[in-house]
Amino acid sequence: MKVVITGGTGQLGSDCGEVLSRRFEVVSLGSKDVDITSYASVKRLLAETSPQVILNCAAFTQVDACETQRDVAWQVNVEGPRNLAAAAAEVGARLIHISTDYVFDGRKPIPEPYTETDDTGPLSYYGKTKLAAEDAIREATDNHMILRTAWMYGIRGQNFLKTMLKLAIKDPDKEIRVVNDQYGSPTWSYRLALQIDRLIDAGMPGTYHATSEGYCSWYQLAADFLSRMGVRHKVMPCTTQEYPTPAVRPANCILENRRLKESGLNLMEEWKSDVTQFVTKFRERLINETEDALSHEK
Repeated sequence: MKVVITGGTGQLGSDCGEVLSRRFEVVSLGSKDVDITSYASVKRLLAETSPQVILNCAAFTQVDACETQRDVAWQVNVEGPRNLAAAAAEVGARLIHISTDYVFDGRKPIPEPYTETDDTGPLSYYGKTKLAAEDAIREATDNHMILRTAWMYGIRGQNFLKTMLKLAIKDPDKEIRVVNDQYGSPTWSYRLALQIDRLIDAGMPGTYHATSEGYCSWYQLAADFLSRMGVRHKVMPCTTQEYPTPAVRPANCILENRRLKESGLNLMEEWKSDVTQFVTKFRERLINETEDALSHEK
């Protein structure tokens, strides 16, 4: 089976390329290789590669930037998936698309999770584009899987954990204020890649939630990660009101992997277990990369 990955150079795309290539013929492409916002470019790609599965990991994920760069966000997050879905339908390929917890308004009482059948209601423009993409895919093809994930981190690219590590190493005595009233399930991109590998075999269409088990606040995640990394830090909790951002974030981003569990397909593990494995595997690399980046800033 041949799998084409769009967004293949990103955090999740890179891990998916590594995992899926163990069993499938994988063509992994970045934005320089294919412009998903161009239908002609997408059609040319599928004509050249003839895949059975298209995995779309490409997205404009800078949540705050989406508020001001709305045209770019819409093109990448909505028109791109729409093009992939329409082209996939033409060639009989299955589209697997990565969506987000931000399609929900987060107003459920914590720790009540969101399931696949709950009403959506995005608060940010980023969330609105991701929901519009889901709708566009459903309209274009029945042969699709939409995976909603949340709070993703990995060894490649930028993410919250790497930001916290950089701040702590740069100045261990400086107070790092982190929001303690937004809750979600930190999800390791490598674990999600393993889950996607499992779902390719299952071939079951529809919408799935795929996050780690359990939940925490951003503050709890930062404190847990930096402690496991063994770096000196001064992380302090604050409220969302005390740390305003251009985009409104949901207070409750906890997702329940109900469909995965009902289907016997859930591979996701408890978030602390995955953070522990992530640190065990990559601690030295994370420290070295952070110190190298800081040295280039001087």
